[in-house]
Amino acid sequence: MTELGPVLVVGGTGMLGAQVVSELLTRGKQVHALVRPGSDATRLEASGVTIARGDMMDPDSLLRAMDGIDTVITSAAGYTRHREGDSPVIDTVGNINLVDAASRSGIRKFVLTSILTCDQTPDVPHFWHKKLTEDRLEELAVPFVALRPGAFLDTLARFGGDPFSKGQLTWFGSPSIPLTFVLTADLAGYLAAAVDATGVDGQRIDIGWDRPVSMREIADIAARLLRTPVTVLGPTTPMAGDLGAMMDWFQTGRYVADTTRQREVFGPLPTAEDAVARLLTSLGHVV
Repeated sequence: MTELGPVLVVGGTGMLGAQVVSELLTRGKQVHALVRPGSDATRLEASGVTIARGDMMDPDSLLRAMDGIDTVITSAAGYTRHREGDSPVIDTVGNINLVDAASRSGIRKFVLTSILTCDQTPDVPHFWHKKLTEDRLEELAVPFVALRPGAFLDTLARFGGDPFSKGQLTWFGSPSIPLTFVLTADLAGYLAAAVDATGVDGQRIDIGWDRPVSMREIADIAARLLRTPVTVLGPTTPMAGDLGAMMDWFQTGRYVADTTRQREVFGPLPTAEDAVARLLTSLGHVV
């Protein structure tokens, strides 16, 4: 079997991307990371990652970064504004630049971090932009697989620090409406595994747990594990704009994954109970 070339990770300095890098290294992959000029890549370099300086808004830099690359994995997202230089334009122009460069470079596989139900949500901009990126990949015949995860519980449930230590989860909608959640670490593993997955070209794969759950059910699971009450509180101020539109979509009850293909490609699904237990453990709680 011919040894595959390096994997280029776009977004490797972010929370998800950094875990994707770790998963790839654990699997023995050669890893390159696209890092913006001026951004700190010390931790990545120390782990053995090759740094490619470039920017999603600079098409020539993307072509240079993809020279000799086998697979591209992108977890980049501008709407979150987690890092200096993040902007929603990354989700539009930047993603299209990335796909165009992949097409010109002839890479073997493009692994996209998409979003669950993105094709149903033209009124939620950062969801819809993922759908448009999927469409561009298909239009240019770039071999790709798009993983469509649900809501990141470890991000959404942690507004203002560790909510479980206070016994209070803040939620921006009805606590009784079920939806699909994921943990960042699980998605990172699936993204890394997708590099070698077969029979997935052109597929959009929903990613979630064994079932959709409501925030009230998550609080109840946590309460049983911690043996202390956990309540769900409403926000002091509602979300507005793009994120407000996302929360409105959650309230429709349609943010639910079909995990059939996930199970076929990646194996048994995490249970809600196991995922909540792992989240609590990661926060230092004894369960």
